[in-house]
Amino acid sequence: MDYKVFEAGDVVLQGGVTLRGAKIAYKTYGTLAPDKSNVIVYPTSYSAQHYDTEWLIGPDRVLDPSRYFIVIPNMFCNGLSSSPSNAVAPYDRGRFPNITTYDNVTVQRRLLKEVFGIDRIKLVYGWSMGAQQAYHWGALYPDAVERMCVVCGSAKTAPHNVVFLEGVRAALVADAAFADGWFSTPPVRGLRAMARIYAGWALSQSFYREELWRKLGCSSIEDFLIAGWEGNFLRRDANNLLWQFWTWIKSDISANDFYKGDIKRALGAIKAKSLIMPGATDLYFQVDDNKLEVPHMPRAELRPIPSIWGHRAGNPAQNPEDERFLAKAVRELLAD
Repeated sequence: MDYKVFEAGDVVLQGGVTLRGAKIAYKTYGTLAPDKSNVIVYPTSYSAQHYDTEWLIGPDRVLDPSRYFIVIPNMFCNGLSSSPSNAVAPYDRGRFPNITTYDNVTVQRRLLKEVFGIDRIKLVYGWSMGAQQAYHWGALYPDAVERMCVVCGSAKTAPHNVVFLEGVRAALVADAAFADGWFSTPPVRGLRAMARIYAGWALSQSFYREELWRKLGCSSIEDFLIAGWEGNFLRRDANNLLWQFWTWIKSDISANDFYKGDIKRALGAIKAKSLIMPGATDLYFQVDDNKLEVPHMPRAELRPIPSIWGHRAGNPAQNPEDERFLAKAVRELLAD
């Protein structure tokens, strides 16, 4: 096991249910400065564990561990932190509680304070659902977050994004293995169907028109759908995926007692110097959504990623051009 676990104890969730024995799996990279001034928080994205996202960390990558102390907290329901797949009775199976982005970030805050004594964050960096968590960090702890980089994410899940998620979710639960709100056996058909729908949204029309899947070692679109998408979701736990859908759909930085649904006030409270970086061709976290958010943020810049890789422009593990764009932007943000 290459990670550690923060034992958070019993956590009362926003939904009113107590998550007993809550755990956050986390991994750190680099060395914490004596004055604790070099902290970067890098939350995980949908379905991902830190293994899937740590490629971005390295001396020549987007986040530099030779200069910064980088913490990846694994999101609840991802299989390493508290999740449906590792829950115990009576909150196992369909009784596992729904967990919000707010719930994730408030416990992550505890992790940093209680384990490392960290009060201030130099940068919160996140992609997709990780970007939604970054937005929450900025709104919930405005005096603690110095900088924020939101990559292909939003302060509140947009209506069209919800429609996308409901479509993928419907494909998953249509599998015959789904019963009483739970998958007792792996829903292979549902996971394969979910993956194929997801593939059409995660990458742009131009990506497919220009056959960029060939750069990923695939010989045809069918090969890409099987190797690149079905294979990715078949290795996941379907119940964890289902619960993370709920978290994503409900994500909203104003849905708490601080802001009481006032999204403009929540955005206006963010003090961090912020880069908001949507993918120019992202089909569900759209540039237009961020255009509505940035004017309400006092220190934010909108900088779209000029890419035809759609949502995956923000996670360019196999796309050096977009990685260079992200790395340059982060260097500028940290140097300012």
